[in-house]
Amino acid sequence: MPQTMSSRGGERQRIHHHPVALLAALQQAGMSKWAEQLPQQLERLHSTTSHGDSHRWQQALQQLPQLQATAVDYSADAVTVCGEQLSQQQQDALTALLKEFHPWRKGPFLLHGISIDAEWRSDLKWKRIAGSITPLEERAVLDIGCGNGYYGWRMLGEGAKLVVGVDPTQLFLMQFQAIQHFAGNEWPHFMLPLGVEELPHNLLAFDTVFSMGVFYHRRSPIDHLLELKNTLRPGGELVLETLVIQGSKGDVLLPPGRYAKMRNVWFIPSPNTLSQWLRRAGFDDVRVVDISATTVQEQRSTDWMQFESLRDYLSADDPTKTIEGHPAPVRAVFIATKR
Repeated sequence: MPQTMSSRGGERQRIHHHPVALLAALQQAGMSKWAEQLPQQLERLHSTTSHGDSHRWQQALQQLPQLQATAVDYSADAVTVCGEQLSQQQQDALTALLKEFHPWRKGPFLLHGISIDAEWRSDLKWKRIAGSITPLEERAVLDIGCGNGYYGWRMLGEGAKLVVGVDPTQLFLMQFQAIQHFAGNEWPHFMLPLGVEELPHNLLAFDTVFSMGVFYHRRSPIDHLLELKNTLRPGGELVLETLVIQGSKGDVLLPPGRYAKMRNVWFIPSPNTLSQWLRRAGFDDVRVVDISATTVQEQRSTDWMQFESLRDYLSADDPTKTIEGHPAPVRAVFIATKR
């Protein structure tokens, strides 16, 4: 059952968020081979990956105040850390530091009274998903393309014993570390700056794997499904959320250029087509549990994401079309079991 967890103990066991703790958690979950390879893999990434804003982000992280968290709540719509009462001056200073990590794409978060109103109301998507999946209690969970970890915290709130998020975007890692700074680093929720293709082949270890908002960015959709299958134990559950189009089995939209101003959109299948691909890739019990049009209430510009958003991607004359004339974004959630 979803639960509120105190930062001073709580019902769930907590572990220190240190590389040693991560490796121990992987070993305990049956991923000893990955635990052996991971330190060298991360060291190679650290030596070869950089971003022009890395120094600024690191400075902002170091300047975050040390505030006592009296409780954290991962089951609320906004991932919440409660604690010290801040003065207006303190709130303003903390808000300015957190905005150093602009743009915030996923949320919402509530940190010591400061509301981070991200571009996506990710809580709405979570509500569409959470009631249909196998309960996460005591399951090892992998979140592919995890962004800043919002969904990972919600998975933890549903009782997952281990959550590992992977996403190569450095800014999202910085945002995750900012949230972790206030929530405390003892929860079994980890984020790695990796893409799915950098995970060990035939990992075969996670009970539940989420791939949300990733599929349509992959040039080879079947290969992505096989990559996902290779991370799951036999009988494990895949939760796949992606853009879809109306149509029959075999129908697919392959945008000739941009889709909703995005350059890297490849395959947008009909639900029946993707269900067929999932079965062909080695999944059974394929179900479509939700199909929802994306609205400007769910995805929009805010003070925490001041760039263009969905309203700017739709045709001004016909909001059922993208600005390029394609069908406006509709997303579906698929659940399937690995054979």
